[in-house]
Amino acid sequence: MSDDHSEGEVPDLAVFEARLGYSFQDRGLLETAVRHASSAHETAGTTSNERLEFLGDAVMALAVGHLLYEAHPDWEEGDLTRGVQRLVDRPAFAALARRLDLAGHLQLGRTEQQSGGRDKDSILSNAMEAVVGAIYLDGGLGAARDFVKSVYSDALGKGAPRVEGDAKTRFQEAVMARYGEFPSYSLERDSGVEGDEQRFTSVALLGDESWGVGSGRTKQAAEFAAALEGLQRLQREGGSGG
Repeated sequence: MSDDHSEGEVPDLAVFEARLGYSFQDRGLLETAVRHASSAHETAGTTSNERLEFLGDAVMALAVGHLLYEAHPDWEEGDLTRGVQRLVDRPAFAALARRLDLAGHLQLGRTEQQSGGRDKDSILSNAMEAVVGAIYLDGGLGAARDFVKSVYSDALGKGAPRVEGDAKTRFQEAVMARYGEFPSYSLERDSGVEGDEQRFTSVALLGDESWGVGSGRTKQAAEFAAALEGLQRLQREGGSGG
């Protein structure tokens, strides 16, 4: 992707609209959506995409949640939550921006252009959110929902698989379903050695009872390992371990 846009040049947004599958009534909304703060600061009388970014994040979460709810009547709350989290986060937005070649239409300030801003996940993700916010303001929730449905059709289809949670999430859900309480974790050991793959050892507890012990390079890794052992115990004892 080239960073050779001339200073003050307005990208060809008609091409981008074609990729979006949406034609704006108010093209100014789209122009704002692709304008990074670094460009707005250099150009008097213009506004950055930051407010649209805020709005677009909320609209994406609502649209994705609604579509998943409709498509998967058999999914529980945890399944729906993980489904939303998979599609409404920085990596997902950045990937979508790259698929739509949003980078080629961004307006960036000189310094941000020189530092490779068109390939930064943070800038791409934020701009993608802003575009969704612009679609919402221009065409309403129905238009935003149609856009989300079109770009995430595979992930939102009826045949899309559930998103498996990490070991801690699955253990927490299984324990809550079976016992009506949350597990806790206790740090049992820290070798203090940087780079030690087994530096930390944690215990997964239900009340005062140990359900699993795990070790890892970080505290989080140790807790995941302990939770996985807890899940295996639940499965052996006939619980729902996912």
